Amino acid sequence: MTIAALIVAAGRGTRAATPGAPPKQYARLAGQMVLTRTLALFCAHPLVDRVLAVIAEEHRGWYEQAASGLPDRGKLLPPVAGGTERQSSVLNGLNALEDAAPEIVLVHDAARPLTPANVISRVIEGVETHGASIAAVPVADTLKRGQNELIEGTIDRTGLWRAQTPQGFAYKAIRNAHEAAAQRQVTFTDDASIAEWAGMRVALAMGSERNLKITSREDMALAESLIAQGAETRVGTGFDVHAFGPGDTVWLCGVPIPHERGLVGHSDADVGLHALTDAILGALAAGDIGAHFPPSDPQWRAAASHIFLERAADEVERRGGRIVNADVTLICEAPKIGPHRQAMRSAIAEILRVPVRRISVKATTSEKLGFTGRREGIAAMATASVAVPFSGDETC
Repeated sequence: MTIAALIVAAGRGTRAATPGAPPKQYARLAGQMVLTRTLALFCAHPLVDRVLAVIAEEHRGWYEQAASGLPDRGKLLPPVAGGTERQSSVLNGLNALEDAAPEIVLVHDAARPLTPANVISRVIEGVETHGASIAAVPVADTLKRGQNELIEGTIDRTGLWRAQTPQGFAYKAIRNAHEAAAQRQVTFTDDASIAEWAGMRVALAMGSERNLKITSREDMALAESLIAQGAETRVGTGFDVHAFGPGDTVWLCGVPIPHERGLVGHSDADVGLHALTDAILGALAAGDIGAHFPPSDPQWRAAASHIFLERAADEVERRGGRIVNADVTLICEAPKIGPHRQAMRSAIAEILRVPVRRISVKATTSEKLGFTGRREGIAAMATASVAVPFSGDETC
């Protein structure tokens, strides 16, 4: 039985994001885009064969960023453009799935990135048994009807459920129902309502309180805390040294600084970024900078060191983690670091895609002792802490 997941990501809402930021499905949640996390849920589910996202055409660049963060894109189909409303977006997606010929389709909100795998399985089981099924949770709160800030009555909550996604259906049946609704120009708030209107009986599958829909910044904060509960924090350290040589500029922590000499290295010899790259890779137990970017490889000759740090950040994201903070200490007599400290913090924050408040850059001298004291070169130490999903596998 072929099962496809249709991820509805064409919305343009920004309530959950900071001002000027992308729509909520492309906002970063604990280091990854919300949509990346949502797509990963279904790409990783063993019962799902195909995954298709419906997006706004003007968001294609953001979508490609989200999809590039997936550890496995084997199930992912090319995205399809959505419509002006959610209902028309779903119909566009259903029509785009025709060639894949799924027997079951799961419709899921992009803004639900924490859906447990067993909820997806229960919805699929419900479709196999009843032809249609949705994730839902029983209403636990007392319900009040009110007007003008006054209670007018209490509603019996017996038998009431809060609908979630995924909502699963026999593919042909829900596609026909959507087409009929479009022809008659009737609108509904979810796909189960369309199925009910078309005469389909829809089963209730137990959802989860973890399966929250992100609509506000408060929801983003709650989702962050839920992710943190399943993560462990790891710490890595890095150290690097480069000697002075010919030149009139040194690159330190992503910032060019005029100086009487340059630093010698296979790349641009940015000692600060090299140490920080090693610290992040160390936190992941992923080797060191030399293993990933060997000096013997000519492609890295004179390379900009921000490339190395970006790759380390990408590896954190690929593992579903996030960078908690980074701290770099530069050891040198000259050049003076203080005037450039804020620019360095900003450069590192941009490379790592984290707020600048999570980045520290410090400097010290060696009291004129050793090679740094003799002004023969610069050394750097770095520490990075990374939160990654807890695997529970203590053998690794």
